Amino acid sequence: MTRLAVFDLDGTLVDSAPDIHAALDRMALGRGLAPYSRAEVTAMIGDGVRVLVERALTARGQSFGNAALEAFTADYTAHAVDQTALFDGIAACLATLEAGGWRLAICTNKPGLATAALLDHLGLHGRFAAVGAGDSFPVKKPNPEHLRATIAAAGARRERAVMLGDHRNDVMAARGLGVPVVFVRWGYGSAAMAEGAAAEAATPAELAPLLNRLMPA
Repeated sequence: MTRLAVFDLDGTLVDSAPDIHAALDRMALGRGLAPYSRAEVTAMIGDGVRVLVERALTARGQSFGNAALEAFTADYTAHAVDQTALFDGIAACLATLEAGGWRLAICTNKPGLATAALLDHLGLHGRFAAVGAGDSFPVKKPNPEHLRATIAAAGARRERAVMLGDHRNDVMAARGLGVPVVFVRWGYGSAAMAEGAAAEAATPAELAPLLNRLMPA
């Protein structure tokens, strides 16, 4: 039976913080606000674009509005691939998993248009059996139904899936669905977010052996 590896995107497969940071700084500049530090930005990532903009504005004493969300989303989508790249070792990891018979999917809170642009730019279009973006379904992580819908779209069964991510939302969604989750330590989430994970990986090279132990062929 097919095994499915479901990856988070930002902070797991790709280092997107530089482009998100740049877009937030452009938003701040347009409002006459102070720019953000990288630590501020990475702490805001993981809950979707609306929450990202809310947090960014709140951090500068500003109130949230849909106009700000729409402007940021359009600007970021246009620049989502300026600096974003795969983390070192991810390309080899994906190839190893595919060679071992794993099917691949993505479950991310990132909007679909930015996700598609990013995957195309990185040459990953068509590598994933399903891409469950933040606006693909009525709910998103940490709601386990986001993960359930992504697994179903990939043509796999929950019992043969493993989630991989760097954020508490990945852990919560997986645990809520009864799916084992590997917490990746090279991403943006704090160490405390790993609580409840079945395993942790310090580098992408560790992922294939971990997944094969968690879900034997």
